[in-house]
Amino acid sequence: MLLGDKSNIVIKYNKKTVVGLVEPITMVGPSGRKKIVLARIDSGATKSSIDVKLAAELSLGPILKAKLVKSASGRSVRPVVAAKIFLADKEFKSDFTIADRADMKYSVLVGQSILKKGGFLIDPSKEVPKGK
Repeated sequence: MLLGDKSNIVIKYNKKTVVGLVEPITMVGPSGRKKIVLARIDSGATKSSIDVKLAAELSLGPILKAKLVKSASGRSVRPVVAAKIFLADKEFKSDFTIADRADMKYSVLVGQSILKKGGFLIDPSKEVPKGK
């Protein structure tokens, strides 16, 4: 079943929302400031992550705690903040680790913490909607 307009089509399968490896999301800061970005969907990541510059632009904070994170570049301790995110027409409030993602293609990584809450299925062949 298809829902939404031509620019943001949401596909449903057995009551689950299908997402691709890259999806447009809306990040919302505490002041209500919004930013639409493309996010990398990563079922191998336990937590979600946001670039330090985007977190500052949205005035995310306060820092809730620090978390030891294992990534491809090794282990590091990262600050954790809460943020509101819209993914595939669903709203979530979730914790994000703050990382320097300047050398990465996507400023936000959506991990299992959000994917489980949303009941998403991942289809690697799903393309990013045009114009995003």
